[in-house]
Amino acid sequence: MTDAGMSAVAEIERLIEHLEEAAERLRSRELPADEAASVVEECAELAVRAGAELERRARGEQDAPAEGQDPLTGPRQDSLL
Repeated sequence: MTDAGMSAVAEIERLIEHLEEAAERLRSRELPADEAASVVEECAELAVRAGAELERRARGEQDAPAEGQDPLTGPRQDSLL
């Protein structure tokens, strides 16, 4: 896995950790309503960021050639003659 792939995984794991912490705070039922609403908004923002990171990673892996393979290119110009 590339350094970019590793950092993407680390970012996703960090976002998941924040979501789990926020969920624990909400489950504790000890938060005032306004603070709970802020935590819910934070969860939504974290979920969007995690989804975007997953999408970015999926597109990057889809576009990249498999290990050991060269990327596909158009036909060679000299082969058309």
